[in-house]
Amino acid sequence: MASTSGAGSGVAAGRIRSHTSALYSDSQSLILEIRKSVTMMKDIAVHLERDERTQMVKDLEDGVVQLLAASDECMHLSEAIQSIGDTLEPGPEPTNFKKKFDEEIAKSKARSSSHTQNQSLLRKFREAVWHVHHEGQPMPGDEQEDIVMTSTQCNLLNVTCPLSGKPVIELVEPVRSMDCKHIYDRKAIMQYMKKSKSTRGQCPVAGCPKILKAQRVLCDPFLLIEIDEVRSMNKQNARPDAIEDFTALDEDEDD
Repeated sequence: MASTSGAGSGVAAGRIRSHTSALYSDSQSLILEIRKSVTMMKDIAVHLERDERTQMVKDLEDGVVQLLAASDECMHLSEAIQSIGDTLEPGPEPTNFKKKFDEEIAKSKARSSSHTQNQSLLRKFREAVWHVHHEGQPMPGDEQEDIVMTSTQCNLLNVTCPLSGKPVIELVEPVRSMDCKHIYDRKAIMQYMKKSKSTRGQCPVAGCPKILKAQRVLCDPFLLIEIDEVRSMNKQNARPDAIEDFTALDEDEDD
């Protein structure tokens, strides 16, 4: 009987993992679509601001705020779903799923960085609109150095792979740990984890105590978008007028 009961529990656990994995994938896809929508709304708002259609721009900003709040809730729910799928082991007593979800959602909110990321997205929306008529000027209430920091910050925790040394924006197959959020070259980190079984595959970033699990090191829906955003920022910061200024200085020295 014990063997049959154990087999039944194993089947139930497998089904739970399968269903939670599907739900997690669906929720991550939804979050990705929300982020794409926010980017599209920012571009539309810039065009409307050029036409001085102020009220429509304000309505779009309100919509962005609501979408980002929905994204927050969806993120917490998806992390709770994933955690339950990874850790839940059915026992002889019925599982109180509502209590379990509430506990996991509370944990997700406690460790979440999504609020900071969403504030950054909202700030980028407002900056894009402001710069239509105020290029190079700080937004009201801000110092210039604050503008520079906000414009250049990104959500990538590390800018180079700790194993290959390659810049993250140049990786062909970037992956990210869902536990510590560090980013690696996929081939390099997989080889590292195979060789590091004796040390339990600790994250190779200096000072990071997290233990890596192969199933939780992946290319999540946000990673490629965030890398593209960094590439775009780098292109914007590499302004051709800086080269022209140096050329002008050289000509003055020759004279």
